[in-house]
Amino acid sequence: MPKVDSRFAAAWLLLSLFFHASCGAQSREPASPLREFRDARGKTIQARVLQVRGDEVTIQRQDGQQFTVKISLFSEPDQQYLREFGRPATAPAKSVAGGSRASGSAPGGTGTETRVAESSAEDSWPRFRGPGGMGSSSARGLPLEWSASENIAWKTPLPGPGASSPITYGSQIYLTCYSGYFVPGQPGGSLDQLQRHLLALDRKTGRIVWQKDVAAKLPEEESIRDHGYAANTPAADAERVYAFFGKSGVFAFDHQGQQLWQADVGSGTSGWGTAASPLLYKDLVIINASVESEALVALDRQSGQQRWRADGIRESWNTPILVTADSGRQELVVARHGDILAFDPDTGEPLWSCKTDITWYMVPTLVAADGVVYCLGGRSGNAALAVRAGGSGDVTATHRLWTSKQGSNVTSPIYLDGHLYWMSDQLGIACCAKADSGELVYQERLSRAGQVYASPIVAEGRLYYLTRNGRVFVLAAKPQFEQLAANDLDDRTRFDGSPAVDGNRLLIRSEKFLYCVGQ
Repeated sequence: MPKVDSRFAAAWLLLSLFFHASCGAQSREPASPLREFRDARGKTIQARVLQVRGDEVTIQRQDGQQFTVKISLFSEPDQQYLREFGRPATAPAKSVAGGSRASGSAPGGTGTETRVAESSAEDSWPRFRGPGGMGSSSARGLPLEWSASENIAWKTPLPGPGASSPITYGSQIYLTCYSGYFVPGQPGGSLDQLQRHLLALDRKTGRIVWQKDVAAKLPEEESIRDHGYAANTPAADAERVYAFFGKSGVFAFDHQGQQLWQADVGSGTSGWGTAASPLLYKDLVIINASVESEALVALDRQSGQQRWRADGIRESWNTPILVTADSGRQELVVARHGDILAFDPDTGEPLWSCKTDITWYMVPTLVAADGVVYCLGGRSGNAALAVRAGGSGDVTATHRLWTSKQGSNVTSPIYLDGHLYWMSDQLGIACCAKADSGELVYQERLSRAGQVYASPIVAEGRLYYLTRNGRVFVLAAKPQFEQLAANDLDDRTRFDGSPAVDGNRLLIRSEKFLYCVGQ
């Protein structure tokens, strides 16, 4: 059994006492909506956030009782939410004289930022794979069945293709795409016409509210295999939206579309393109710039200035994740060719490494639970492993828990209740394995699945797998295989971005449209 930090037991014992005993004064007006919080063992409580101070949070139960606990006692998604909630509003960014666009500089303009109310983060999907970066949602009432003509709230044509995923923050959806060159179904175009686009759409109607165009910094790759020039998913917080466009840079915009800064993270390119998405941590934007400079780069959220850099990130297309070790230590973890690396997210100092024995480049994003990191990757030999966080130096011999030859080369997994779930990117096979041993529980081929590049999501006891031809398989999220539905949105283009949850609806993007599925 995984070791559980004794503080979890103490915290939830305290919670149980609060359910049976009165303590303290009644709360002032709540600072956030009622929300379900979960600890690493899955125990839950309904509460509102009153205050976040340092590493502690004060929350209020439905009956008005209040208590203060450590943020590290909560699940990874809840920790992310609480830290974002407690991050103070920052002063407006100052424009740099002359409107220079050098690394970390802000273009000329108003110099103002628009802050979205903190409570709007409650139902947002603000980054790749959702609030905690694990593809998990607590939403209820999501659609089970749909088609191109049924159970579609709206469908919006896009100005170009892309493999990035939609995100939401406040009243808007954000999505990237590209145009001008190498667009499927169109004449070749010219590299000097290549542009990336950041779109803001209204969540209720799908109307495009604004569009920001970014010219490509040349020279670029003359062709990108499979997914084109817009595969990095944006991220958002209360003040800004962050978009990563490879060698063209990292851009920050306010929620009205005003560019605030641009930062360069390297000039490298690849025939596989660039795909890692921004990770927000405290006052940092962390970028896996493996393609651009073989580095992790941490930028200041307000100014775009580089705060730290960690080199040696080779052949890595995955988005870093934050993991809490048993000790409570926060770790930034990323997979590269040959091993998994952990860093101090505040300073970039290396903490530990673990050999994967996977001989391929690393694409799937990691997941973590109970202080254990789970990794998929490769198409032959070792293809999955688990490693316990919290070590120091090379931990292969001491912290690597298991390896397996069953995995995926592109799609990321889901962790739920002691099991891992994923879809093979090439074989159309849905898999489930025990998280404590890697032992395969089931392996089922799905009818007409084809290739799968999108990562799955889990919500309401269901797994949603999106294939490249627009078919979504809905499976029961349990270690016994059960297919609940198969839904088609085939519009004769590719579906490479991962689905996003928008309240009780799903957002699914193709190369041609953004679909809002549900009522």
